[in-house]
Amino acid sequence: MKKVLWMSMLTALLFVMSACGGDNSDNEEAAGGEGEGSGNEEASDSEETITWKLGHLSNEDHSWHQTAERFAELVDEKTDGQLQIEIYPNEELGSETDVIDGISAGTADMTITGESMANWAPETAMLGAPYAINSEEHLKTVVEGEIGEELEQTIKDDVGLTPLYYHMRAPRNLTSNEPINTPADAEGFKMRVPNVPLFMDSWNAVGASPQTIAFNEVFTGLQQGVIDGQENPVDLIHSAGFYEVQDYVNVTEHVYGWVYVVVGNEQFNALNEDMQEAVMEASQEVQGLSQELYEEDTEEYTQMLKDEGMEFNEDVDKEAFSEAMRPAIEESLNEEQLDLYERIVEAGE
Repeated sequence: MKKVLWMSMLTALLFVMSACGGDNSDNEEAAGGEGEGSGNEEASDSEETITWKLGHLSNEDHSWHQTAERFAELVDEKTDGQLQIEIYPNEELGSETDVIDGISAGTADMTITGESMANWAPETAMLGAPYAINSEEHLKTVVEGEIGEELEQTIKDDVGLTPLYYHMRAPRNLTSNEPINTPADAEGFKMRVPNVPLFMDSWNAVGASPQTIAFNEVFTGLQQGVIDGQENPVDLIHSAGFYEVQDYVNVTEHVYGWVYVVVGNEQFNALNEDMQEAVMEASQEVQGLSQELYEEDTEEYTQMLKDEGMEFNEDVDKEAFSEAMRPAIEESLNEEQLDLYERIVEAGE
């Protein structure tokens, strides 16, 4: 009996010891698990996905949007998915100036912008100044040279945006129902211009009668004879259907301009050094795509307008238009703008 009792006590003691040993093992495993979990959590924190919102005004078929999509893909690849760029075309995040304000407020991060930045940095009005630039090569010389570097620094300092890459814009041309070759032909010509004082002053100096009308009202204005013509690049002339109410594209090429793809300084500076390098590498890579698509689009839209029956009037005395506009341009610019304008003109001589 005592032997049986002793064996029972021994069995119970072994069970308790085994149970205690099992608890220690479980606790160690749990501790190890928590340690690994903390490590993973920290790694996750350090690899947290950042999302930038890019809002712009063009549609999904436009080269600006197509280039932005490729840029987003490259950034995703180069940052191993840590930086994602969401693209909002068709002014889904608001107008150009709305998005710039949104970048400052933190509701947006990127946009595509040009002379609209003159509200913050007056020098950027030169991105669309009449007869400042005379060709695509001249434009590239300016943008990719010392003047371009100065403008980019001004944008960083005064607008709070970091330029990443740029888009060349097709030259602005004057449309009409009669050929316009010289400033004398434009005397009293009622034309729509964007709400840009420099444009108003320039065309007034030519002798035309410029008017500011919302872009979505221009077609009706042309159709009803409220205005005689308007000026825009070939892509907008086609997309707005102006070929239905205008016969001529007068090759005035009065504005060769460009726009920058920009990101907020705060957003860019918040990235670590490796991610900043990745963004800039992606920017350099898509710059070539931007130029390629620009050339394809310009040629395509020009041909489409011809196919629709528009005649391209190449007999325009661009030098006469430039000389007629020059005094008004100089009078409209402040000292810093005028100095920059003259330097840009000289770079193309």
